[in-house]
Amino acid sequence: MSSPERPFSFRSVALAAFLPTLLFSIGEGAIIPIIPIAAGNLGASLAMAGFIASMIMVGELIGDIPSGWIVSRVGERASMIGAAAIAIVGVVICLVAPGYGVLSIGVLLVGLATAVFALARHAFMTTYVPARYRARALSTLGGIFRAGWFVGPLIASAVIALTGSTQSVFWIFIVSCLGSVIVLLALPDPEKMFGPSPHVSDASGQQVTAGEEEAEERTHGLFRTIWSHREVLVRMGSGVSLVAAVRSARTVLLPLWAVSIGLSESSTALIIGIAGAVDFALFYASGQIMDRFGRMWSAIPSMVGLGTGFLLLAFSHDLGARVQWYIAVSLLLAVANGIGSGIIMTLGADLAPADRPAPFLGAWRFSGDAGQAVAPLVVSLLTALASIAFASGVMGLVGFAGAAVLGRYIPRYVPRRTRAA
Repeated sequence: MSSPERPFSFRSVALAAFLPTLLFSIGEGAIIPIIPIAAGNLGASLAMAGFIASMIMVGELIGDIPSGWIVSRVGERASMIGAAAIAIVGVVICLVAPGYGVLSIGVLLVGLATAVFALARHAFMTTYVPARYRARALSTLGGIFRAGWFVGPLIASAVIALTGSTQSVFWIFIVSCLGSVIVLLALPDPEKMFGPSPHVSDASGQQVTAGEEEAEERTHGLFRTIWSHREVLVRMGSGVSLVAAVRSARTVLLPLWAVSIGLSESSTALIIGIAGAVDFALFYASGQIMDRFGRMWSAIPSMVGLGTGFLLLAFSHDLGARVQWYIAVSLLLAVANGIGSGIIMTLGADLAPADRPAPFLGAWRFSGDAGQAVAPLVVSLLTALASIAFASGVMGLVGFAGAAVLGRYIPRYVPRRTRAA
């Protein structure tokens, strides 16, 4: 039997809901700019370094396959603790890797862990947060990830400056994962505070109960769920795939670009960290825009800005002021990404079945993570075949294509009530 419905208090769960995510994200943010550099130090070419960096996105894509089933079966907190443990194993492999091949295995495991960790927190927010607060809550969650990606590189820059070793950055992730596990065990479990089967509001404002008779249905496999929701996932999913592709290209291209123009490891981490601060500063504004004016007013400007930034970057590689251009474009991409904070999670929450969101959200994340995984591989391939500047230009065009797809399908599929609250 489900527990009696309790009124939702966002403040009462904020610490337990967000602190583990922040700690995990700080560790992930610390290592992401360093992965291409670590690969290069182990003998990888520029294109191969990009390929190894893409393994974190490939790992997230693979992790999406069982993540919805895992979260539905074992619960959010247990899933996150297990994910943190897997991430530690992956980071230890990165630390002891004798060559870039072994390094890529460790990075892949980190990606697998990230998929489960992120889906668990996304599912909780979708289930328990009322629809009228949804965009702000999920943009806040997106902001927490961005806070980690801002703080992590700054810590990494300081650690490299103090130790002179790129490998020492991986210890930041180990400490962060251990911290997130301690927090998850020490603080109240938000899922238990509201009961395993809460009453939640769907997009039309009606109350829906997740009954025990639906428990088996909530553990649909990923591909069965994709088939059940194939229309919306093909159309809206293609749009979020392009969003995720451009975003992941940013996380790979910026460190690779820094390597190609000769920036030091600590300078690269510092610049990316400052850009992360700008990105983070805009997360709440993104939620306000989505809740007040509609999802389109966040999604389209974000994609247009990202596309413009990559096109500008493509023409700056051989300029005398290429470092200044790199800094300026990094900040532009951060602004564009920041105003789209939480858009993928919010759209997924808008479209997910209110009483059993985890399987759908696993399929939704799979759609986004497919683009997220493919884009860095494309960047590596284009860099090897042509140049890193050409790869950046192609990603710019992908950004504009994403704006066009979302502009067409958001009005068609997103419930009218959530387009502009």
